[in-house]
Amino acid sequence: MTLRVEGLAVARGGEPVLDNLSFIVTPGAALILRGPNGAGKTTLLRVLAGLAPPLAGRIDLPPESAAYSSHADGIKATLSVQENLWFWSDLYGRARDDAVLDDFDLRPLRERPAGTLSAGQSRRLGLARLGMIGRPVLLLDEPTVSLDAASVGRFAAWLKDRHLAAGGLAVIATHVPLGLDAPELDLSRFRADPWTEQGTDAAFL
Repeated sequence: MTLRVEGLAVARGGEPVLDNLSFIVTPGAALILRGPNGAGKTTLLRVLAGLAPPLAGRIDLPPESAAYSSHADGIKATLSVQENLWFWSDLYGRARDDAVLDDFDLRPLRERPAGTLSAGQSRRLGLARLGMIGRPVLLLDEPTVSLDAASVGRFAAWLKDRHLAAGGLAVIATHVPLGLDAPELDLSRFRADPWTEQGTDAAFL
């Protein structure tokens, strides 16, 4: 599974944000999105996920191959931690592999109602569901929000040793170092501004 983006232009609220953006992310690789607030990181991820249409360009990504994770944790408050994970695995027709409980240090919390979790625990559960659905392409918008340093390290280890090592790929908007050997793409270079020179293509393997 390879993600190819060619000549992409995207808009937010009807206003162009990014223009002439091209890159490639291959299996087992990650791409880190950089840029100040408002640079278009979230907008780009939403377009890649199919949640918003591009203005121009091409995205080569098979349907239903990607999972988008935003600031919302996507958990059901009345279900236990384990029931939440089983819900997602059943929904996507995946085996109920409880190894993800250990990957995100959730086993001690597995019987607790999700509505009683702290912000950091909820975030860990929200990220753990990515391990249950089996999508090869992860589009992650600030995934480490509310996580302490230990939990950031745990998530980075899962991403590297589980997802990427299995041939998955990831595009990640983050301000937090994850310790990945991954190229960074500064979106400010591709800002859609009629008063400045248009961005140039960039490719990452």
